[in-house]
Amino acid sequence: MDYLPLFASLRHRPVLVVGAGEVAARKVALLLEAGAEVAVVARELGSEIAKLREEERVRWLALEFDVEQLDDVFLVIAATDDTLLNAKVFQAANQRRRLVNVVDDPARCSFIFPSIIDRSPLVVAVSSGGKAPVLARILREKLEALLPEGLGRAAEMAGRWRGQVKKRLTSIAERRRFWERLFSGRFLGLVETHRLEEAEEELAESLEQHTLLGGEVTLVGAGPGDAGLLTLNGLRAMQQADVVLYDSLVTDDILQLVRRDAERICVGKRAGAHSVVQEETNRLLVTLAKQGKRVVRLKGGDPFIFGRGGEELEVLLEAGIPYRVVPGVTAAAGAAAYAGIPLTHREHSQSVTLITGHAQAGVDGLDWGQLAQGKQTLAVYMGTLKARDIQQKLIENGRSPLTPIAVIARGTRADQKVLSGTLSELDALAKQAPTPALLVIGEVAALHERLHWFGERTAAESAQPSWSSAVNLA
Repeated sequence: MDYLPLFASLRHRPVLVVGAGEVAARKVALLLEAGAEVAVVARELGSEIAKLREEERVRWLALEFDVEQLDDVFLVIAATDDTLLNAKVFQAANQRRRLVNVVDDPARCSFIFPSIIDRSPLVVAVSSGGKAPVLARILREKLEALLPEGLGRAAEMAGRWRGQVKKRLTSIAERRRFWERLFSGRFLGLVETHRLEEAEEELAESLEQHTLLGGEVTLVGAGPGDAGLLTLNGLRAMQQADVVLYDSLVTDDILQLVRRDAERICVGKRAGAHSVVQEETNRLLVTLAKQGKRVVRLKGGDPFIFGRGGEELEVLLEAGIPYRVVPGVTAAAGAAAYAGIPLTHREHSQSVTLITGHAQAGVDGLDWGQLAQGKQTLAVYMGTLKARDIQQKLIENGRSPLTPIAVIARGTRADQKVLSGTLSELDALAKQAPTPALLVIGEVAALHERLHWFGERTAAESAQPSWSSAVNLA
């Protein structure tokens, strides 16, 4: 994040603007809306700023810029067509620890003007950090269409009631739930249609009838890595959570979508690394929910596919904790799709079997004779450490050593890597792969070369045998 988004109060604060043309006038208009006391330095005033001066809304401070003009200002804007002057303003402002914006010069900005959606007192700002201002403007236009005009009136009314709500509901979590319920009900509709008295009555009645709610747990599948694969229901749950228990496989991009003030607890599980034991995770879920908190258990992939979601729900059921489940895109579906490998194919695979390389201690129970049959796809989760055993058992039970395979490392992420080969090479390729990795075994794995679409193709991938030769060899 190149810029920290802040909303600064400029009311009655002195601001210096160097320049008085059309660009400067647009900045001055924004500053005046925010209540700033604007002083202008320019050799001559453009028509818009000249009019503002006549109306005594801005002050024409001087004809020429002088560093001493920065001594008593809150921030400064340079909006001239003189590159050397702009650079001088920037350098002087930096030396005096003043926030400075040189228009259309991101390298000389310690603050920037975002695109603004104004529903005062509700204000939404969109910025690209100066890299793509047109894109920011387009996004602002889309948001303008989405946000009702009445939001500002609703925020004003909510502000008047905050004290009463705080007095009635002493818990921060409970106040948050009250407001979420209110803004999700008919209150906003009443405000939007200018039925303000009815809206106020609705608010008062909602507060009077509000009952304290107990905690709950939502199991959310975060998908295999790409934040774009997170479901809308999953995002909504993460935005409403008081606390999030997440696995190590959940990517930083997805964690960034968790509500900022939610507590985050890593209960990560990753092969070969220290992790919180499942029993401790179960205890945390129950304890936090009994404290009245909304808990999200955020899991990579899908909670019910090798995610121990069923085990956790059994614990919650026994403890009497309400729960719900938001499915996620499981690793086999997501990673294989991003690698250009269809798990089923009319000509090459009529079934797909999901297995894990980490069965419960002392238990295998897999029918290797069935798994070794052709014309099917095996997707092996967490299988890199057991790749040698998987390779041997499949070959021993009749699967051809030349069966195409793929090891998809860090699937759907920007650094995804796909290692292709044959079953006889599975162990060697798995040892080369970063984690997490998915093993795909079956004729469809050879389609990666032809159907690859995501990420950069590596030299090793480009050198893989063609689909026809790989299948013929198998």
